[in-house]
Amino acid sequence: MEIDKNNLPVMEMFYSLQGEGHHSGSSAFFIRIGGCDVGCHWCDVKDSWDHGNHNILKVSKIIQNIDKKTKIVVVSGGEPLMWDMTELTKKLKEKNFKRHLETSGAYDITGNWDWICLSPKKQQLPKKHLYQIANELKIIIYNNHDLVFATEESKKVSDNCKLFLQPEWGKFDKIKGKVVDFIKTNPRWKLSMQTHKFLGID
Repeated sequence: MEIDKNNLPVMEMFYSLQGEGHHSGSSAFFIRIGGCDVGCHWCDVKDSWDHGNHNILKVSKIIQNIDKKTKIVVVSGGEPLMWDMTELTKKLKEKNFKRHLETSGAYDITGNWDWICLSPKKQQLPKKHLYQIANELKIIIYNNHDLVFATEESKKVSDNCKLFLQPEWGKFDKIKGKVVDFIKTNPRWKLSMQTHKFLGID
C-alpha cells in the first residue's frame, strides 16, 4: 500500500494515560507512527525507527480503532512529521478529538493541531517555524550539557510556550538532582516525569 496522506505506518495504538509534560495524568488514545531518522541513542522506542517494520493503515481504519471514552488523541513516534498528517488531523477534528502532536520538529509541520509538544534533539534541530507554534517545549536531560541546550532552545520559543525538563529514564537517579536544582534556579521550567513508567503502564 502506498504511503500518502490517506495511509500511515502505525507501530501501535493504545488507550492509556499521558505520562509526560503539560497533560500528564490525562487519559489519552495514543497513535505511535513508525519511522524516524533522528537517531537518539537513548531512545526507548527504537523499534519505531524503521517504518517498513510496521503496518500501513488507512486513516479511516485508524479512526475506527480510537477508544471513544477519551477526547485526547496523541500522535507520536518515531517522528510522525515524516509523513503527511493532513488527513489524519482532519478526520480527528470531524470526530471532535483534541489533536496532540509529539515531535522533534525535524520535519515541516503538516496537519492542524490543538497542542504541539516540541522535543528538540541536538543532532537534528527543529525547523524554525516549529518553535513559534509550539505549545510545549520538552527537553530530555541525559547529561550536563543538555541543561545548556535547554536554555538555548528556550530562547527560540514564544513567551506562552510551557517549558519542561525530563530526566532521561536510564539516567534518572544520576541526573534528577541536577534537574531539580536547575528548575529551582530557573523557575519558568517545570519537571516532566515519565509517570507511566513509574506506574508500570503503557
